[in-house]
Parts: sequence; structure tokens; C-alpha cells
Amino acid sequence: MSGSTHMERELTSQPETWRRAAELAASGVPLPAAGRRVAVVGCGTSWFMAQSYAALREKAGLGLTDAFAASEALLGAGREYDAVVAVTRSGTTSEVLRLLRAVRGRIPTVTVLGAPGTPAEEVSDETVRLPFADESSVVQTRFATSALALLRAHLGEDLSAAFRDVEEALTVPMRQEWVDAEQFTFLGTGWTVGLAHEAALKMREASQSWTESYPAMEYRHGPIAVAAPGRVTWVLGALPDGLEAEVSRTGAQFVHHGQRDPLAELVLVQRVALERARARGLDPDAPRSLTRSVMLDDAS
Repeated sequence: MSGSTHMERELTSQPETWRRAAELAASGVPLPAAGRRVAVVGCGTSWFMAQSYAALREKAGLGLTDAFAASEALLGAGREYDAVVAVTRSGTTSEVLRLLRAVRGRIPTVTVLGAPGTPAEEVSDETVRLPFADESSVVQTRFATSALALLRAHLGEDLSAAFRDVEEALTVPMRQEWVDAEQFTFLGTGWTVGLAHEAALKMREASQSWTESYPAMEYRHGPIAVAAPGRVTWVLGALPDGLEAEVSRTGAQFVHHGQRDPLAELVLVQRVALERARARGLDPDAPRSLTRSVMLDDAS
């Protein structure tokens, strides 16, 4: 890859930023301890990372953990949490700032942040800064994955295999049928459902592609009807029994690299999104109708 766009330079830097995130987690960060009831919030890509973290934390037995889009978070009376974790690259997203202000003094908050010195720091009780993972491209790649690497490491995961896998994901050959495909559906189970949603979003943002995403077991409850020759069904993480055969009968291409860490697999999808953007003459750093941060006029 030539390094001609911010998106490319940032996505190829992920082996380094993941390692730095894991080192930061090991050095001690003010994330919720085991046993705390936690709500994790974000918008867009950060919401999908929140979903993955919530599933991992609760499955690890570390406490009830719910993920919400910041605009839809249920944090009122009768739904008690010990902490709110917010994820935001820019530190200026209106819905996140509004939520942090609303719970201030009532629920302790910690924000995982890409851009220090931004308003999120002022309204958070604690912050975990990842300036090394901040980005210039509108399309997020390394901040999201580095934030999740930090969160996974804080949960006690050994990410050494993920570090090896992301190096591989950056070098495997790009298949032309992925660049040319008419449509993609991404599927996940457990913590990788959030990754599937993020994979689909990357394709839409960078290359204006027709993409969908679902929990893998839900795919057969209707969405499989879209599978057809020239289209791709891509599974991140565990593969439900019988699914590959069902997709193959539709003529769609089935993709599942089961031995690769799912977060590293997401990096491969980022590469595909970039190549599809190039093939269509699009600038992935300036996607249609998008800005680096959503800042609403009424976000006081």
C-alpha cells in the first residue's frame, strides 16, 4: 500500500498503536474494577466498540455491563450503574458530552479519549488518553481498534496473538472479488457482533458500499435472502454450525478466517473498504456527508 491517504497510514499503524494501548492498560488506568455495574456509551464506531467491550466484560464475569448509543442511554432512576465509560475519538461529540453532563455528580464517569484537551475532559471524572491513536481521517480505523485493545487488555486478555494476527492482516493478498463485490453482509457472535456492525459501517463510510450486519444466528431469520452470486457473507469470530453450507447454496462468497483474532480481521475489512474506495474514485478521508465529529447546535 502506498500510504497516500490518512486512512491508509492510520490503518497500517495499528500494530504499534495496539501495543501502546496494551502497555497503557498494564500501567494502570481508571477503568471500572471487577464487580462494578457499568454502562458503556459511544456514537457510531465508538458505540460498536462499546458493544464489544460490554459483551467481553460481562462474559468474563466482571460485572453487569450494558452498551448504549449515547443518545439512547437508559441511565435514569431505577436503572443503577456504578460507573459510565464513554468512548470518543474527538472529545467533542454532542451526544456524549450531553450524557456526561447529565450524570455528573450522580454516576462516576471515565472517558476513553483520542484527542486530549477537548471538552470531554472537562465533563469527565477521569480520562484515559490515547493521543497516539488519534486520527486525521474522518473514517475511523486505529482509534477504535486501539481503544478496544486497551479495554481487552484491562480485562486481563493476553493480546500477543492479536498482535501477530494484525501484522498478518496488513499483508495478506487483497482478493479482487472483494473489491468488485456488489454487496457485503458481516456477521458476528458475542463480542464480535459489535465488530460486524463496525465492519459494515467502514464499508459504507469509505466506499459507499451496500453493506448489512447482524448477529450470526439471526442471519437465517430473513437477511440471508439477500445472499446471491457476486455478494459476500463475512463472519468475524465463531462460526455457527451449518451456516457456511447454507450461504454456499445461495451462490454468495463465504468468508471466515477462524484462526485470526476477530479484531485483526476487522483490520482486513478496513483494507478492503479502502481498496473499494480507490476503485470507485472516492476519497476515503472525506466521505460523503460526514465530518470527523458530530456537533449539534443544541448541545449545551
